[in-house]
Amino acid sequence: MAKRDYYEVLGVSKTADEKELKVAFRKLAMQFHPDRNPGDQDSETRFKEINEAYDCLKDGQKRAAYDRYGHAAFENGMGGAGAGGFNGDFAQTMSDIFENFFGGDFGGRSGRGSGRERGADLRYNMEISLEEAYAGKQVEIKVPTTVTCEACSGSGAKAGTSAQTCRTCGGHGRVRAVQGFFTIERTCPTCQGRGQVIPDPCKVCGGSGHNSMEKTLAVNIPAGIEDGNRIRLAGEGEAGGHGGPAGDLYIFVSIKPHAFFQRDGADVFCHVPISMTTAALGGMIDVPTLSGETAKVKIPEGTQSGKRIPLKGRGMPILRTRGHGDLYIQVGVETPQRLTKRQRELLEEFEKECSKETHPEAAGFFAKMKGFFDNLGG
Repeated sequence: MAKRDYYEVLGVSKTADEKELKVAFRKLAMQFHPDRNPGDQDSETRFKEINEAYDCLKDGQKRAAYDRYGHAAFENGMGGAGAGGFNGDFAQTMSDIFENFFGGDFGGRSGRGSGRERGADLRYNMEISLEEAYAGKQVEIKVPTTVTCEACSGSGAKAGTSAQTCRTCGGHGRVRAVQGFFTIERTCPTCQGRGQVIPDPCKVCGGSGHNSMEKTLAVNIPAGIEDGNRIRLAGEGEAGGHGGPAGDLYIFVSIKPHAFFQRDGADVFCHVPISMTTAALGGMIDVPTLSGETAKVKIPEGTQSGKRIPLKGRGMPILRTRGHGDLYIQVGVETPQRLTKRQRELLEEFEKECSKETHPEAAGFFAKMKGFFDNLGG
């Protein structure tokens, strides 16, 4: 008698999730359990049918096989061919299913072995000054790397010979073995996944297809580059194995701290100390810029310490554009030190002439403080 569809047996749809399957199984198992239906042969048969259906559908891997092949997936009784219920053809098909699900072959490299391997990527750390980041520059660097062996043209085989297809894996780079329900693929132990073996290796490179050397490269540092940016030079990494493509070289840029400037993106900040008299009376001062020129900045009368004065367009270039950030002059008012007798006399005389109008911020603060203590006393 033909078996009923497992989903029909449990009374659920094919899209039912794990929770729905469990609820349906428990309900039916309780209804048709032999202890509740003593001597009822139909209930016993139904109970076995329910258990068989749930045992299959609760297992994600078995369910995937059942959804695709139906009862044919288990027609050997889960204990026939291959000690796992699958004949060779079906096991092969199941392996293909899992490759489609997971995008590969159980943790190994997908695809067939070709013998050609991509070279490793390389990293080079470069430190530049803020001025160099501002202007951009071209520098030459020397990188220890590997290059394709000229004697064998990267094949790894001695001149006049060539690599041969691996007999163990037939050139696939993988070998398969049936283990129970699954067909497991592993890297071929003979060719290490390349699909080819070299019976007579090149004496110059020892069969690797590449040799070590120091390479000199010209690197263009673009204006406006930021700390932590990286520059990729395609194909300038290590040579590939057995004629494979070379890797890439990544240059990681760091920028040295500067004596005057602090950078924030495209904006630059510069702390400039000024005298107390300049802050009070106002005036013009010269400040440095990253272009190497000085710029004149007007200090307004009554400037307070910490005031920022922007110089538009005098900051860093904005990478890959024609724009620039701004340069901000942050003023710091310097208190006079080591006064002469005459200087002290003049300041004391000035202090006597001061009023709330000359120091409005201080006057306001002390007025608030007096009110604060008056309230506490009240």
